[in-house]
This record gives sequence, structure tokens and C-alpha cells, in this order.
Amino acid sequence: MTPEPQSFEILVVPEHIENLRGASPADRALRSAVVEATGEQGASGYPRYRGEGMEADIDPATRSIEALLVDGAELDYGLTAMIAPDDRGRGRGREDRTHERPANG
Repeated sequence: MTPEPQSFEILVVPEHIENLRGASPADRALRSAVVEATGEQGASGYPRYRGEGMEADIDPATRSIEALLVDGAELDYGLTAMIAPDDRGRGRGREDRTHERPANG
């Protein structure tokens, strides 16, 4: 069993960005926050993460946000939240790049 991640980056984006045509959701984010594990279990039954004005219950196995408050309130209509991809320079993406071999070596 792998340990639960200690942090995630949450992106708040407009719902209508379903078809990004190659753009990253992070490029369209209206707000982002890095949330850290609190050690608590949220009302949804998933681990609670908190930081930068956001409080979320996140399923670490599926990287799904099960509950979210932004500045103490639910998201406005027309907005959605998602976990930023690992390749944004945090977590695994950074580790993977450090193990690449130089092209001429």
C-alpha cells in the first residue's frame, strides 16, 4: 500500500474548458492552491487537505476532489475544481526528469 500524498495542487477553472485544444487546465485556472494533508478525515470519509484558502476532501487513489470550500464557501456555478497534473513541476514529474540521460551521453 502506498502512502497518501501529503499535498496536492487544486485548480479552479471555468466548467466550459472541457476542450482545451492542447492547452493545460493550469493555463486556464482562475485560482490555484497547494493544499497539505491535515491528518483529519473529512465529512465525505476521505482525507482532509487545507491551504491557501481552500479546504478539500480528496480521494488520493483516484485524485478526485470529493468536497471543497474556497474561502469558506462552495464554488460558484460555472466553476469546477481539479487536481493539477503531476507534470507541473511538483511531485513525480520533477523526479522523472532528473533521471533522464543526456542526449549525447
